Amino acid sequence: MAGRRKWISLAVLSALIVLLPLVFPSGYYYRVGALVFVNALSVVGLVILIGYAGQISLGHAGFAGIGAYACALAPEHLGLHPLLALVLGAAISAAMAALIGRPILRLKGYYLAVATLGFGILVSMVLTNERALTGGPDGMVVSDPGLRSLLRDMGWRVSGGEFWYGASGFVLLVGAWLALNLYDSPTGRAMRALHGSEVAAATVGIDVPRQKLRAFVISAVYASVAGSLLALQNGYITPDVAGFMHSVEMVTMAVLGGVGSVLGATFGAAILTLLPQVLTVFAEYEQLVLGLVMVLVMIFMPQGLLPSIAQRLKGRNK
Repeated sequence: MAGRRKWISLAVLSALIVLLPLVFPSGYYYRVGALVFVNALSVVGLVILIGYAGQISLGHAGFAGIGAYACALAPEHLGLHPLLALVLGAAISAAMAALIGRPILRLKGYYLAVATLGFGILVSMVLTNERALTGGPDGMVVSDPGLRSLLRDMGWRVSGGEFWYGASGFVLLVGAWLALNLYDSPTGRAMRALHGSEVAAATVGIDVPRQKLRAFVISAVYASVAGSLLALQNGYITPDVAGFMHSVEMVTMAVLGGVGSVLGATFGAAILTLLPQVLTVFAEYEQLVLGLVMVLVMIFMPQGLLPSIAQRLKGRNK
């Protein structure tokens, strides 16, 4: 049953990625779609941390910032290809998560949330204040990886929006596949045991600190790769990518769609990314409407939009 659910989730996600361009009225929507996929990738990482392992983080945008600036700085100072810089950023984020995760994951509840928040603020401050290296608040240019030129040489004519839509969608599919495989693996089952009770998990022989750290490191890598993709497709990056509000947006996307479900969290990322585009006609009230949507979802659909809708449809079929 679990295996069937995994393949259904991947099939639905694949179908959406392939079929959505058929209804795009202009090339602009490819850019919006690529942004949805990048946000969804970072949220899938939070599904592993929050939905599987039951840990909270309000500083995950810090890892997105590390990944983004790795793609900006490594080609300029180390001569690395931007895609190798993406891998370097993921490795640095994993190492940083392993380093800071050991002490802060001993905390629980709002203590853990505040500790992770502090990390995110620290990364944002460094990126903002180190003007000579990062360009400060003005940000810096990110090198073009040159993949579009390679495709043109092969005879494939694609615009920038189309290319990054396909690339981001492919990376999201890989990330979702890995997360869904993790769910039913021994490691995934151990992580999910923590969500119910860390004490009960420890009594059956699960190494609680080790599994919490694993979830934290894996989710950090997801955030880092998402930050790198954002930097590469925009061609420019600012410290806002590591800001507190970005961390809050990531957690909100996860909770809105359903933090226990990869497909649900992806759906939440799409909703929260698209709503500002839809609400441009209500520019003065955009934040008010977004806040109202969140409050209503938390009151009437506490499990998240997609799981709640699926549960109600299942109940009707019975």
